[in-house]
Amino acid sequence: MNQPTDFLYIAVILISIGIYGLVVKRNALRLIFSIELIANAVNLALIAFSRMLPSPEGQIFVLFAIAISAAEVAVGLGIIIVAYRFYKDIDITEYKNLKN
Repeated sequence: MNQPTDFLYIAVILISIGIYGLVVKRNALRLIFSIELIANAVNLALIAFSRMLPSPEGQIFVLFAIAISAAEVAVGLGIIIVAYRFYKDIDITEYKNLKN
């Protein structure tokens, strides 16, 4: 389980689970969790690829990606909280009225 290809297989499985969550679920929190699962799977793949090279640039890039992902979660949860106060529900089918 120490080979980088094993981590790539795990990353592909996590990305598949995240895409399933994006396509099937209509709950806003589950959508954010699915997006974060995909982002973390990409980070895992980047770390696996960076282990194949002697330089640590890939790992440094992942640190920046984690920081950006944390900001994304904060903004997404803020939007969900405001939408919940307005609609009293976190089902995204109700959010279609936000277009107007």
